[in-house]
Amino acid sequence: MAKILVYIATSLDGFVARENGSIGWLPESSESSYGDFYKSIDTVIMGKITYDQVLTFGEYPYKDKKSFVFTRTSRSDDDNVEFVSDLGRFVKDGFPRAGKNIWLVGGPKIITSFLKMGVVDEIIITVIPVLLGAGISLFQNIENETKFDLVKTEKYDQLVDLHYKVSK
Repeated sequence: MAKILVYIATSLDGFVARENGSIGWLPESSESSYGDFYKSIDTVIMGKITYDQVLTFGEYPYKDKKSFVFTRTSRSDDDNVEFVSDLGRFVKDGFPRAGKNIWLVGGPKIITSFLKMGVVDEIIITVIPVLLGAGISLFQNIENETKFDLVKTEKYDQLVDLHYKVSK
């Protein structure tokens, strides 16, 4: 069975990006759990907005992983990713062609969709010590209560990881 993991950074006030999508507030270099986490996953899933943002950074960074991008518009697969338009069917079919440890990269819309379907297993939030005041919230339009169990907290220089499992 596939394991769906959210691993994402937020500002102290819960934003994943500025209102214009900018993530320039993220530290460029800092001790973190990212390296070990990245080694533990075999598949990445993201929404089209996140994919387009990732491509602005240069070369696609997840070439060594199976990658799926969810979009409402029909697209042909490219060298980096497989585009999927039917999220519900993909989940219902058990994440076909995906691996066992799946990183749900983002953004907030797809994270919310996966949470609403009850398929997220764990969430790791790296809190960055900055207040943005406004931006794109990590959790949007959550309609149902979801409870979590704290697995651990980890401090890395000025960053803190909050690692939760979804209560079943």
